[in-house]
Amino acid sequence: MTRRIQVSSTRLERWLSGFHDRHQIVKSVYYGNGVKFLGINGDEASVEVPYGAIPVQGERDGFAPEPLLSHASRSLRLGMVLVRLGGYAVGVFDGPTLVVSKVDSRLVHGRHKKGGSSSGRFARRRENEVRQLVNAAADTTARVVLPRLASLEAVVVGGDRAAVAQVLADKRLSACAALVRGPFLSVPDPKLRILQESYEKALAVTIDIRDGQTVR
Repeated sequence: MTRRIQVSSTRLERWLSGFHDRHQIVKSVYYGNGVKFLGINGDEASVEVPYGAIPVQGERDGFAPEPLLSHASRSLRLGMVLVRLGGYAVGVFDGPTLVVSKVDSRLVHGRHKKGGSSSGRFARRRENEVRQLVNAAADTTARVVLPRLASLEAVVVGGDRAAVAQVLADKRLSACAALVRGPFLSVPDPKLRILQESYEKALAVTIDIRDGQTVR
């Protein structure tokens, strides 16, 4: 059986040490942007980092997490675009420091449940509200992220998938869309605090844990 979890880069060393204590890692296999840790009992943990290949590759005997930890904890320059139907937050991080940002709230009414002529008017009003939100978020991304794109490791997005997709479909943002990497962040209505907290979430690694009984 395999299960998947996400672990923040700040907790990764502690998590790996605990896995090693329980399973006695006998081999560490570095590949691309991941590492597979093999336990003496056949259990394994495959860790993948979201941005770039780990410089060290190949097999190492025993528990060898140092190259992974060094790579996962490095300071990155990231663009952040968070969009929900209640608003948006756009920013650029230099490491954990938010160096520039723009946050705005927008009213988008919920879907109309009743029928009749009023439902059509309500739907058109809602479509107009969504369009205004998307246009404002795209304009802000073009002003905040696009001029700094060449210096970024990645652009990370989150919120409502459909709304984010509409923002990135703006022709001005094709280069931004091409640089989208990392996890899609699940966030509530984007406020400044939510944006500030998104950097650590964006650095989370993905770990697949497999029981030895399923290993071939």
